[in-house]
Amino acid sequence: MPSWQGKSKGNKLGYRIFIGILRYGGVYPAYFLLRFVAAYYFLFSWSSSKPIYRYFHEKIGYSRLKSLFSLYSNYYIFGQTIIDKVVVMADMGNKFTFDFDGEEHLRQLVAGGKGGIMLSAHLGNWEVAGHLFKRLNARINIVMFDGEHQRIKEYLASVTGGRNVNIIVLKDDLSHIYAINEALSNQELVCMHADRFLPGNKTMTADLLGSPAHFPLGPFLLAATFRVPVCGVYAFKESATHYHFYSTEPKVYNGRREQELALNDFVAGMEEKIRKYPTQWFNYYDFWVE
Repeated sequence: MPSWQGKSKGNKLGYRIFIGILRYGGVYPAYFLLRFVAAYYFLFSWSSSKPIYRYFHEKIGYSRLKSLFSLYSNYYIFGQTIIDKVVVMADMGNKFTFDFDGEEHLRQLVAGGKGGIMLSAHLGNWEVAGHLFKRLNARINIVMFDGEHQRIKEYLASVTGGRNVNIIVLKDDLSHIYAINEALSNQELVCMHADRFLPGNKTMTADLLGSPAHFPLGPFLLAATFRVPVCGVYAFKESATHYHFYSTEPKVYNGRREQELALNDFVAGMEEKIRKYPTQWFNYYDFWVE
């Protein structure tokens, strides 16, 4: 089964072109150019298209034709989320609006004074709700793979200024565990994706959309070991300039015996959101156990 390799596609020139368009023309010209980029991936990137097409056809149950249309839509929306993320992080002028379901849960997480973990997935684009995190008056630590090419990361950092968040990079020497522990000890919030892992990482298995799939052990082990409140967080694009943010109620998992419960709760919430926003799961490899 092909696995995710921890890297994203794209190059520095592509980012530079889109950011230049955003600065001088706004999101709509960038979205127009994006239609051609999405068409390129739709036509020529079979390695990433195949698993997404199978997801629409076999797991969601779409017809072959609808699966093809949904495949193109998935690429196009994915590109939009990247553009939107840069616009929001760099404080560029925009007309984005937001609905918030569960903001009170995040405020409860902060008010608890124990820190907390926010679990998400490669669903939607929750990062665009960063201004909500500003209102929380809490430090946010995002745990992520060091999968982007260094030049792209440096260029985006120069554009966005690295605002609002602290990045904790997952490393083979497990130094990220100490960084997470320090963040939680300081009553800070830690956010991580819980739907991907690199080859060789320890995993757990749960049913998603009717078939068993592997999930990384780490996020659920951390949630159960540190015994801090855990929320699921997502944000989905509902129109060109409107997003809907969701947060679940905080829940504490008491010890390693409950890490499977943490996984099952996460997968149940993830499946609910996939069925509601099927074209906004950006998963370009074979996800299910074969």
